[in-house]
Amino acid sequence: MTTKTILPNGLTILLKEMHHAPVICFMVWYRVGSRHERPGLTGVSHWVEHMMFKGTPTFPDGTLDRLVSREGGQWNAFTWLDFTAYYETMPANRIDLALRLEADRMVNTIMDADEVESERAVIIAERQMYENDPDFLLNEELTAVAFRVHPYHHEVIGDLADLQTMTRDDLLAHYRHYYAPPQATLVVVGDFDTAVMLTRLQELYGGIPAGENGVPVVRPEPPQNGERRVVVHGPGDTAYLTVAYRAPAASHPDFFPLALLNAAWAGGSSLGMFGGSGSNKSSRLYKALVNTELAASVSGGLTPTIDPFLYTIQAVVRHGRSLDEVEAALDAELARLHTEPITQAELDKALKRAKADFVLAGESITGQAQLLGMAEAVVGDYRWYETVLDQLHAVTLADIERVRATYLRKRYRVVGRYEPDSEMTGAMAVDEEQTNG
Repeated sequence: MTTKTILPNGLTILLKEMHHAPVICFMVWYRVGSRHERPGLTGVSHWVEHMMFKGTPTFPDGTLDRLVSREGGQWNAFTWLDFTAYYETMPANRIDLALRLEADRMVNTIMDADEVESERAVIIAERQMYENDPDFLLNEELTAVAFRVHPYHHEVIGDLADLQTMTRDDLLAHYRHYYAPPQATLVVVGDFDTAVMLTRLQELYGGIPAGENGVPVVRPEPPQNGERRVVVHGPGDTAYLTVAYRAPAASHPDFFPLALLNAAWAGGSSLGMFGGSGSNKSSRLYKALVNTELAASVSGGLTPTIDPFLYTIQAVVRHGRSLDEVEAALDAELARLHTEPITQAELDKALKRAKADFVLAGESITGQAQLLGMAEAVVGDYRWYETVLDQLHAVTLADIERVRATYLRKRYRVVGRYEPDSEMTGAMAVDEEQTNG
């Protein structure tokens, strides 16, 4: 059973006792991600996440890792489109360290000017590493084409131009605006007593000032009135095809039917931490693209988001085959989906797979905390996570056909192609040889 409490300063607390092991996962979710960034400040949420590990006056830089590790704990963080989250998984009798350090860095994180410059170099290097990845290059261009108005337009890591020009004051203003109780949710899962834990959290967090309310995103993406295409050339010797369809927000009634359509058609369960993606040998697309040796792999993914995002199908083209062949085969399966709808047997198998993947994602206390926190951050109600299985069981063949007709339409899709550039690959090899020489 999960209990939800909202403190007078606006902080949300979710507590779920699980006593099968003496372990606790503590998470802090902030409702700030790349969707809250404007041009000139793209990547600021991710950069602030990095700075949160640089210490406070109470926990100076370099001490946090040592303290958490010494107590047998693990900790990390991640930034996404709609949120930023921090977590510690520790022995139950040592969790107070995590509670104290997160309360402290919610208010007292040091944005040292030299550390900001040092981290600038780290993040720029991280982005440049991604730019050698065909999947990143294609996804960045495709998303930018799909979203011309909504801030889902840019990658979480940000644009290089902004990473080069952002200042310490920009980071500090972003931190002070969004790292405040009304934008935060504490999630605690594991071996504890709810009343005792709630009292301790009230002691540590109840006195933190509410601060400002976060700025809502009010730039909805206008309707798309025709298929869009993008071609990316880059290094490598493998071609990629990604087809992205408009998808509903996680809170929309069509989300779960589309998730099961994906599971039946492409094989992905769409119900992991960030929606998940994957393939299985019984899906229609696997049989049409991989078994025929047109593609080395094919997968589908649907991400739970606050606003409508994308449902994507990605195929890795097998050597000796062409992008045209793979796209033609994909379009043929799309047409077949219209003339030969998903059957009850296919839906039953998809439901079984989706349930198994979902249960596996929440098997650990850390997984439970992640899913509860994501539901609260994205949908605004942790019960979205707790009712997933019921909502999946309620999906009918009529629902599957409705979402197919609504979302899997060529006029609402973006087609992205990654075409290996042999000249670029050769030039990079020469440069590397000269550098090593």
